[in-house]
Amino acid sequence: MDLLDKAKTFLAEKIANVPKPEATITDVDFNSVHRDSVEYDAKVSVKNPYGAPLPICEISYSLKSSSRVIASGTIPDPGSLKASDTTMLNVPVKVSHSILVSLARDIGADWDIDYELEIGLTIDLPVVGNFTIPLSTKGEIKLPKLSDLI
Repeated sequence: MDLLDKAKTFLAEKIANVPKPEATITDVDFNSVHRDSVEYDAKVSVKNPYGAPLPICEISYSLKSSSRVIASGTIPDPGSLKASDTTMLNVPVKVSHSILVSLARDIGADWDIDYELEIGLTIDLPVVGNFTIPLSTKGEIKLPKLSDLI
């Protein structure tokens, strides 16, 4: 039994020391206006320490304003990370017009909304399996002006 415990401890230490991809949200910006929604783009920079591409299983996101979820979703199988390089990912976040109207109090005179964006980037790591990198950022998103709609 002692040998089994030593083997488990050894394996746990090795897996804990396996290099993992690192990610950051670099920008959240207005992209476009649609008939039923406004689309924002979150740009995520992901550094892959491995000499082989890593498949991305999914990207999940949740956009909150005033502690209320205003948009959420999942992007299944969005591609893979470049080997030994940094990959820029674009996460489109659609917010319905009806939700923006309900946030009118927060918008005020400066025509922006305070937000918190949470992203879960799930990657398939060799040996370890699926690994989710949690990301979060807070800021202000400018709403589109009438000139953006035309």
